[in-house]
Amino acid sequence: MKGVTVITHPLVQHNLTRLRDERTEPQEFRRVLSEVAALMIYEATRTFATDKVTVRTPLATTRGLKLRREVVLVPVLRAGLGMLDSILQLIPKARVGFIGLKREETTLAAQFYHKSLPKDLRQREVILIDPMLATGGSTVAAMALLAELGARNVRLVNLVAAPEGIRHVRQHCPTLRIFTAAIDAKLNRHGFILPGLGDAGDRLFGV
Repeated sequence: MKGVTVITHPLVQHNLTRLRDERTEPQEFRRVLSEVAALMIYEATRTFATDKVTVRTPLATTRGLKLRREVVLVPVLRAGLGMLDSILQLIPKARVGFIGLKREETTLAAQFYHKSLPKDLRQREVILIDPMLATGGSTVAAMALLAELGARNVRLVNLVAAPEGIRHVRQHCPTLRIFTAAIDAKLNRHGFILPGLGDAGDRLFGV
């Protein structure tokens, strides 16, 4: 699908299989989700803009690169928290914002319950973090909020996506770059991804 990168690296796919397994307990689920997030972020940040700089090593002067724009990580609560820490270890100077969204059970519409973000995102690289892209409603709502704050360079790091959700996001956010480990078969009548891995938040926190 256009604008969607499926990360097929063997370590990503190995860890995804462990996360799908219903026998994986919350403690192990948290550890593996953190590991796979660190692996995926390399691919998601591959096209970050850089500037050339000059640095002095202990022996000589050399040229190098630095990131052009500040990075802002935005996990969607609560499941996105499981991917945050390992990404922060790789981008320790990143700022962090939070978006809380819940799905209304009958309409499946996304509803905000928390917003905490930098006020101006125009000159920043924004990484939206959400393990599950199901109906796409949460992503579209989050993107609308980010757009209000001027975000222009946004990419979504996502573990498992449904075709229906990708199509919905593409309709409303055609320039959003999506990085996922799998595009699954479909949604069930309750809006859950099949085969998926269940409710990522419930499995992450054990409730």
